[in-house]
Amino acid sequence: MALSQADFKYVRDLVFQKSAIVLEDSKTYLVEARLQPIARRLGLASLSELVTQLRACSKNGLDWSVVEAMTTNETYFFRDVHPFEALKKFVLPELIKRRAAPRELSLWCAAASSGQEPYTILMLLLENFPSLAAWRINFLATDISKEMLDRCREGCYSQLEVNRGLPAPLLVKYFRKIGTGWQIKEDLRRMIHFSELNLAQPWPSMAQMDMIFMRNVLIYFNAETKKAIFARLRKILRHDGYLFLGGAETTMGIDDSFHRIALEKGSYYKLAIDRSAP
Repeated sequence: MALSQADFKYVRDLVFQKSAIVLEDSKTYLVEARLQPIARRLGLASLSELVTQLRACSKNGLDWSVVEAMTTNETYFFRDVHPFEALKKFVLPELIKRRAAPRELSLWCAAASSGQEPYTILMLLLENFPSLAAWRINFLATDISKEMLDRCREGCYSQLEVNRGLPAPLLVKYFRKIGTGWQIKEDLRRMIHFSELNLAQPWPSMAQMDMIFMRNVLIYFNAETKKAIFARLRKILRHDGYLFLGGAETTMGIDDSFHRIALEKGSYYKLAIDRSAP
């Protein structure tokens, strides 16, 4: 199955309109590969037929099936390690001091994918900061994909997925064996509120956040979309809050309201108005 140039342009424009994800011309093969399962599921003989259906009707959910197919859901537990080390050694100890009076912590994990990142953060909190058991933890995790959010809520992972980055003691402590796979225990799943959110569209009203993890998603947007997202982040990140981006992502040249702080091999961003430790 192959896409004509006109059909590729239609899909590219549709995906950008719905999600702001930029599909370069060099991604034609990737787009074709990700559309083929949808075409087969619908019993269509070609991608041309699929695009014809897309053009004919955009209210049957097919458009969002295409958008979800274009999202990259690569993730694993304790991905890149260093941000979580910075979180454990510097960020959380400082935040716990600053929030000692209200004993409340609010955090958001955007682009949660299949859930490994938010569950990693939660396990890190439980393992290293037992005092937080008496706190109110407001933990929001969002994604554009309904399918991925269903996976997050279910919290089920294959043996291969738990083998990628998850220490064996945490697997034994926080998961239960289900057939050939593993499931996060129910009490942990209840601690995170999973919700659908399209970063490129207007956001719903959100609480002020102490920490925001928005890792490895901004790389798929153009500069204009990134600028709009950072402007929204400024409004919900507390003045002394922490923003974590992916290793290939930066606010530099896009929004000078943030400054980067390097710690050992990790880093995070803070609003420029707050230059307090750490």
